[in-house]
Amino acid sequence: MSTDSQIWSLAEAYVSGDMPVAEQAVLQNRLATDPLFAAEFNECLNMLRSLEGFGAYSRFQHMLQDVRSKQDTTPKRSIPLRDHYFRTAAIAAGIALLTSFSTFWVLTHSDKKGNASQYNVLSRKLANIERSQSQIIKDIRDKKDAPTPPAPARYTGTGFAITNDGYFITNYHVTDGSDSIYIQNHEGRYFKAYVVDFDTKSDLALLKVEKNSFRFSKTDVPYTFATAKSAIGSRVYTLGFPDDDIVYSEGYISGKNGFEGDSMQYRLEIPAAPGQSGGPVIDANGNLVAVIAANSPENEGTTYAVSSRAILQFIKKLNKDVGIRMPKTNKLGKLSREEQIEKLQNYTCTVKVYKK
Repeated sequence: MSTDSQIWSLAEAYVSGDMPVAEQAVLQNRLATDPLFAAEFNECLNMLRSLEGFGAYSRFQHMLQDVRSKQDTTPKRSIPLRDHYFRTAAIAAGIALLTSFSTFWVLTHSDKKGNASQYNVLSRKLANIERSQSQIIKDIRDKKDAPTPPAPARYTGTGFAITNDGYFITNYHVTDGSDSIYIQNHEGRYFKAYVVDFDTKSDLALLKVEKNSFRFSKTDVPYTFATAKSAIGSRVYTLGFPDDDIVYSEGYISGKNGFEGDSMQYRLEIPAAPGQSGGPVIDANGNLVAVIAANSPENEGTTYAVSSRAILQFIKKLNKDVGIRMPKTNKLGKLSREEQIEKLQNYTCTVKVYKK
């Protein structure tokens, strides 16, 4: 695994545009195949861009070079770079904010005649800077506190939100026997999760992200759950993670009953691969109608999916202390398919399962 200084050097080259095309290709490949490296690289990249925005990039480069030279001459002394640049970013943010307050004080204590317009402009700029500083410090803390999952995952699946504060659904067989579970959201960030409840018969599991402040997106879940079964021939689509990137597949309902005539499932003519178990199945109106469960062993392209009715029954039987509030408003129905997919990605995640 690369050291902090090596990852930082790669990020510097990438931001400055000095990285050769061949090295960029190697970097993109590693980002796609090494999640821990990708998390550290993106952390450095975000930090560089934040520092650049406050005019501290060049000063930070000189400081980093000084740190590296000291490490070379004093091998017994170790400087944790990650903590170091977190502190530096906080200092840079503080300096910028202090400068703004100083300017504000000078302006308000000088001749006030004719300065009303300048005061109003500065007030707005100061408010914007305060918001920017708060957001950067929040992002720094979030990244520093983000969990690092074991690597590689033993199994992967797909999950989708049923509430914006961290509850999500996947298949029971995805989580069965797990020692630990993480999700990776649409931004590539990892969050640890735990199983709230499951139903082996319907092959459903309800999970919750551990972080209390977690949100899938800025708005509530945009789809509703169909209360009745859809007709044969209805067009549907799904999103899932057979690989690191999200994949779109579309097809239609070919049977109102699923495996061995199970009335709580559908039979779909829609391609699905390992890793897509637990993916949401959406109809043309933006309603969630099912959850991808398994491929047919006999017919390629045929998939079985657990119906939304089974999900609603599963949720209804939960302990009242769980307090699930199902989404009531469908915000996908009037959107184009492309717009639906763009929104849905925010509420769809990779489920990474670790077993000893």
